[in-house]
Amino acid sequence: MKIQSFILTENGWVPNNARLPVVNYSAALDSDEPYLADRFEALFGGHGWPADWRDGIFDYRHYHSTAHEVLGVFSGSATLEIGGPHGRRIEVLAGDALMLPAGTGHRCLSANEDFKVVGAYPQGQDWDICREAADDATRARIAALPDPPYDPVTGERGARTGP
Repeated sequence: MKIQSFILTENGWVPNNARLPVVNYSAALDSDEPYLADRFEALFGGHGWPADWRDGIFDYRHYHSTAHEVLGVFSGSATLEIGGPHGRRIEVLAGDALMLPAGTGHRCLSANEDFKVVGAYPQGQDWDICREAADDATRARIAALPDPPYDPVTGERGARTGP
C-alpha cells in the first residue's frame, strides 16, 4: 500500500479542510481478492468507521459538513476531482481508498461502468450534502467536528494532521 496525503485550503465556494489532510491509500486492499466490498466494510468498521452505503460517486461538486468520509473502491476505476474548482484530479482503481475530511469538495469526473465504492463515516457522525458556499454556521460545524479517533484503513490511533 502507498499512502499519500495533502492539505487543501478553501477553493472557490468549497471550504475544504485546512487542518486535516485528504489521505489517498493506493492498493489499500488487493483488488484480485473476492468480496472486495465486504472486505472494505470490515476494514473500515473494525477501525470505528461503519459502512453506510455502496454506489458510485456523485458527478456534481459537493462536500460534507457533518462527517468525515472514507471511500473504498471495490469495482472499476474513475477520475475524481478533489478540492473544488481547479482541485486535484485523482485516478482511483479497485482496491484504493480515499479519506476526505469534512469540508473537502469532491465529485466524479469520469468512471467506467463498473465503478463502485463503499462509503463509511466515523461512528456517530451522520453525513449531509452541501452544494453551496459555506456560511458561518457551516464553517462552525466543520471546525467543531471531532477528529476521527482511528485511521479508517491502517487503524492507527488519531487522525493524520498533515502530509
